[in-house]
Amino acid sequence: MTQPGTNHHRPTNHNRSKTAPAGGGVRPRKNGFHHHHNQEKVDAQNNVLKKPEDASNTDWDINIPIPKLSVRNSSFLVASLSLLCYLNSCYGDFVFDDTEAVLSNKDVKPETPIIEVLQDDFWGERITKNHSHKSYRPLTVLSFRLNYILSGGFHPFSFHLTNVVLHTIISVFSLRIFSILLSDLSCLHRRLEAEKFRRKTFPAPRASLLCALLFTAHPIHTESVAGVVGRADLLSAAFFFLSFFFYVSALQKDGGHFLLSLLYSILCCTASMLCKEQGITVIGVCIVYDVILNCQVDMLRIFQRSQIPTKSQGSSHPRWLPSLATRLSIMTLCAVVLLAGRFFIMGSGPPPFQPSDNPASFADGILTRVTNYNFIYALNLWLLIFPRWLCFDWSMGCVSLIQSANDIRLLAPVALWVLLGGLIYRSVVGPPSHGKRVLTMALALLIIPFLPASNLFLRVGFVIAERVLYLPSLGFCMLLTLMVDAVSRSSVSKKAVQCLLVILLAYYVGRCIQRNQDWMTEERLYKAGLDVCPRNAKVHYNIGKNAADSGSLDEAVTYYRQALSLNPVYDQAMNNLANLLKDQGHLTEAEELLHKAVQIKPQFAAAWMNLGIVQAANKKYTEAEQSYKMALSHRHRYADCYFNLGNMYLELRRDNEALGAWLNATSFQSDHARAWSNAVVHFESLVC
Repeated sequence: MTQPGTNHHRPTNHNRSKTAPAGGGVRPRKNGFHHHHNQEKVDAQNNVLKKPEDASNTDWDINIPIPKLSVRNSSFLVASLSLLCYLNSCYGDFVFDDTEAVLSNKDVKPETPIIEVLQDDFWGERITKNHSHKSYRPLTVLSFRLNYILSGGFHPFSFHLTNVVLHTIISVFSLRIFSILLSDLSCLHRRLEAEKFRRKTFPAPRASLLCALLFTAHPIHTESVAGVVGRADLLSAAFFFLSFFFYVSALQKDGGHFLLSLLYSILCCTASMLCKEQGITVIGVCIVYDVILNCQVDMLRIFQRSQIPTKSQGSSHPRWLPSLATRLSIMTLCAVVLLAGRFFIMGSGPPPFQPSDNPASFADGILTRVTNYNFIYALNLWLLIFPRWLCFDWSMGCVSLIQSANDIRLLAPVALWVLLGGLIYRSVVGPPSHGKRVLTMALALLIIPFLPASNLFLRVGFVIAERVLYLPSLGFCMLLTLMVDAVSRSSVSKKAVQCLLVILLAYYVGRCIQRNQDWMTEERLYKAGLDVCPRNAKVHYNIGKNAADSGSLDEAVTYYRQALSLNPVYDQAMNNLANLLKDQGHLTEAEELLHKAVQIKPQFAAAWMNLGIVQAANKKYTEAEQSYKMALSHRHRYADCYFNLGNMYLELRRDNEALGAWLNATSFQSDHARAWSNAVVHFESLVC
């Protein structure tokens, strides 16, 4: 029985076999791509009739109610949508983490040697130090440096425009990625289809376009695009796509060309990981693609019984198995090497996060932790489904712990696993089909890139981070497209489905533009966060800090006190509030707050220095000197601390020690004007 829409090619270097391939897969060509046969066959291992799939028609998505466009028109539409969503973000300022990761990061400036960039973490601290954040993203930092050089300084427009351009390129490239994932082509057609893609059209044109449009406009990406530090997610995603593309390309080639493409894939994976750690998950995605879509292995049959016949049964191993095993071994070995290298660079253990950063990971009892982890997973999925409540920070009371069996929020993780369980069941149970394989791939793209943020392997320093959903949203968009296709095949009017898609995309675009406005300034961003997470102490802290910087000291004190009422052990809020109280003359309360701050965080150098300042103001010079020295023990090159210590020595008429302290300050910070001024004036007085 001939299958419509399938061309027949029989290369001379292929041996023909009378035995149906075992293992739940189809017979691949050389490095793994399968050769579809057009007659019905009986699978001797599964004892089922193998029917040709109508999904091999590249227009299986004909029911999706959107136009079939050429590659050029689709790319133009996706690029235009990306610019419509994010062009207004170019006029934003540096906000939130941009200050520390870009403005205050010495590695961004060209005078810092490249070797130091390779030795420091994302925030400019030496990665081997215990207090380092341990995020190693040198390629992202170098991209900031390139922005700095090309724009002649810290001009936010240049940094934001780069992010918008990157997201646009990624969105256009996603058309090709989705086309690969959604099409069902035999290996002998893939090269022809690749040429066809470059010329005019591409496989699964409607489904690929819909996925790309949903991905481009999804509001969950606003943090990655509108926030400058989101560059890490964008660059990582770009190399993630390239790595996957080269892996698929390798499967179409033989010999040296295969190895070269595989090498390109591994190099791009490494680059993706050097932009953000999440990039290593592309190896898992490539493996799932190879097994499920390339070799079309029926996983359920493998779990039910051995698919590989033994020699005693008179059969040989399936033809696709050796090449598949080789590829998977190479990719697994690369993952192990990359992870080992990453831990070697890190030098010490994982970063020392605080309970307020990720309360669930510090909860007592494994059951409580697992329950709250699953609740957080459900919240992440809900943000993909309905991105109405977005916040720059979800820690410190924003998501309170589930600690009772009577908590209504327990329904969320139950609903999550009912949904995922149903999708997994649908993807594996029943006769193999193209739709089931695509569904499996969508679930893999949703889950695998999210694993580094799941707390399953390492504790992370956040509760929810919208930026980590940039790559998992690929799988979500595929699931949404499959749902649209299923609904369109039913009795529901295609016009109704089309209207709903237009409404959904319009909502996405509007929400992106609105959220970009929130990211314009810190004041807007923090006030928007207060609407979503009013119990988040960090939101109140940041509003207070912003108010203090603008001179609204009374407002700042109010917000700092509110932050401490929500989180009584918030050491940074104590330090900042104490500084304001010191300036207002409330020295006793300031000293109490600083004592408490250094008890909570003994290595808090700034709090030790401020405690010394307050103690010196209270004439407690011996205690003040001890506090200054404690600050210097935790931060050896602390210019401000040496400056303040010198001032105290001058007050005590310890002139030589004062001069030495100021000179130390200038040696560690050559542009410390006040230290230079004091040193010069004091030196002149000594000479005279």
